[in-house]
Amino acid sequence: MANTPITAVIVGGGHRAVIYADYSLKHPDELKIVGIADPDPERREMCRLKYGFDKAHCFESAAELAAVPRFADAVINGTMDHQHYDTSVPLLEKGYDMLLEKPFAVSEDEMRRLLDVIRKNGNKVMICHVLRYAPFYLALKQRVASGQLGDILNIQMAEHVSYHHLSTSYVRGKWANSDKSKTTMLLAKSCHDIDVMAWLMQPDKPVSVSSVGSIFQFKPENAPEGAGTRCTVDCPLVDSCRYSAKKIYLEHPDRWTCYAWADLEHKKDQTEQDRIESFKNGNPYNRCMYKCDNNVVDHQSVLVNFRSGATGTFNMVGGSAKSMRKIHIVGTLGEAYGVFEENRFTVSMIESDAPSGYRDEIVDLNEAGSEGHGGGDDNLTADFIRYLRTGEQSVSCTAIENSVAGHLTVFKADESREKGGQLVTIDLP
Repeated sequence: MANTPITAVIVGGGHRAVIYADYSLKHPDELKIVGIADPDPERREMCRLKYGFDKAHCFESAAELAAVPRFADAVINGTMDHQHYDTSVPLLEKGYDMLLEKPFAVSEDEMRRLLDVIRKNGNKVMICHVLRYAPFYLALKQRVASGQLGDILNIQMAEHVSYHHLSTSYVRGKWANSDKSKTTMLLAKSCHDIDVMAWLMQPDKPVSVSSVGSIFQFKPENAPEGAGTRCTVDCPLVDSCRYSAKKIYLEHPDRWTCYAWADLEHKKDQTEQDRIESFKNGNPYNRCMYKCDNNVVDHQSVLVNFRSGATGTFNMVGGSAKSMRKIHIVGTLGEAYGVFEENRFTVSMIESDAPSGYRDEIVDLNEAGSEGHGGGDDNLTADFIRYLRTGEQSVSCTAIENSVAGHLTVFKADESREKGGQLVTIDLP
């Protein structure tokens, strides 16, 4: 029934899953959280109290959840990247629909096997590519789809990952070592951007890709002379190094709370002394930026060739002063360019009779709001609910079959990078 809320179970009660689940607190008529599967008993209880479901619907794992009769419409799967396939399959087989965090697979083989399961069972699965739902990118998509810019011949995109974000996620953090996380930097961080490129170009399709990248900055040979191994424990440069954990985390304790202070998650009223002690007792975010076990690239460039002959370029640059996503779309009639964080873009149309030879229009979207990925988090959750209720796909819809092109382009780009930039064919399923 359209007036009955969609019921969902959280699988992996981490930061991202809770963001989507919190939609139920603002819109209880649309979404109701009725259970959780998570190995952490304190996190299970925290979610149970927050969303108000019975202890009987608390499970330690996706496998344990799959072992009981299905009691909800859908699953919000926010497990770690390398767990997505193993946690999704038994629940899809059980008949659950799913909102699945990106990347939905960590290899091409996993991707194809997951698609086979979904096709066999007929599940509705959406991927959390939230940027498609941000007003900035949605407005660009509408301009492209309307034909206003003509045929698109080139898209230039860039993501600048700030030094403190790079530190938190890709040098000191969970996605720093591909042997552990099973993901590359491009897959973990920038599959959003490659997805946006593929989405903007639809119905055109990527056919080949080449890519290069490396670890440029954060490696042992670049460590300052005399640097220790743990910033606040044994490093004499703790007050002068720009990448000091003291500067990035202790002096800005609210910046990366759910990562840097994960070991204090269940402690109410954290104090500065609690955080200092955490750093003394093995907190990984206190490691020297130059002496971690990171093996993922800190910068990478990607060149995509499309079936029409159009091209797309994407540059991921880690360690910048501030985070920024830039885009420039060039068509045969005009172009559009802007910065995501500014929430506005310029459309320049060819106008040969004008004194300048072109006409500019500024599209300002700041009134649309800028919470959670530029407003994308709530918009995606709302669209997931509509998709489950009606089966209809919006222009932004990240149904898994519409998200394959971006993921496969990433897998092939990393294959190309490992082969020194060799051109690699993209064979879409």
